[in-house]
Amino acid sequence: MANEEVRQNEEIASKVHADVHQDEESAAREGESYKLKIFRGDNEGGSEVEYEIPAVPGMVVLDAVLYVQVHQAGDLAVRWNCKAAHCGSCSAEINGKPKLLCKSRVEEYEGQEIRVHPLQAFPVVKDLVSDVSFNYEVARTTIPFQSDEQAPFEMYEEDVERLYEPKKCIECFMCQDVCHVLRTHHKHEEFAGPRFFVRNQWLEMHPKDTQSRLEYLKEGQGGLGYCNITKCCTEVCPVDIHITDNSIIPLKERVADEYYDPAKWLMRKIRGRRSPKTGAPMGRNGNSNGR
Repeated sequence: MANEEVRQNEEIASKVHADVHQDEESAAREGESYKLKIFRGDNEGGSEVEYEIPAVPGMVVLDAVLYVQVHQAGDLAVRWNCKAAHCGSCSAEINGKPKLLCKSRVEEYEGQEIRVHPLQAFPVVKDLVSDVSFNYEVARTTIPFQSDEQAPFEMYEEDVERLYEPKKCIECFMCQDVCHVLRTHHKHEEFAGPRFFVRNQWLEMHPKDTQSRLEYLKEGQGGLGYCNITKCCTEVCPVDIHITDNSIIPLKERVADEYYDPAKWLMRKIRGRRSPKTGAPMGRNGNSNGR
């Protein structure tokens, strides 16, 4: 039975470490290795456990974690999928900073200890796996795209171009993890977070969308006012979305223009709440025509 388990582990290793294992023997012969400290535990608590791995050229931290999983700790929990920095599944924290494990080379940390922990802004399920379901709950509160026209749409090229950047998001939720409003102050019930400011910016700036999300962002679960634009979310984005400059600041400007412009405030008092986009009466949920 033990031999069968070893054989299965070796088969798994050959699939997920094809490139790594080609150089593993030569690295072992040279006696080079790295020490990796991985958090082991759950939401009730845990501690770092140190593992030693062979120093293989080109190895990324995900390779190292999977090597540990195959050879030293078969019950180690880690979430990953594409191993190509496209799915966002393997987001975790390396030395306290959110990173994609598949995009972070072990060589970058030469001379340093490598400490791998789960995302800290969310409950820990086990080891390196965090419960990120909060983000999907927030997604359901976002007012969806709605248009009076049927696709395909005809739009100006410049309008299309500014929609490209926010659509690059791979939902790794590292921007959510590093945001102090969620990570330190735990305002999950009142604050959507940077990922969803990117989402709302895309919707707000779509020339064919007829809904307004400004009330949601200011007074609803959006909680845009909590953000003090430290740019920490922009710094960790693996696909180089300028979250602060191109999403958060434009949304703050729209909210300020809608709520704090004296002329608009007076018109709201006279005419009631109306959509900034269409001028139609708005219901309490921020939808036009009370929808």
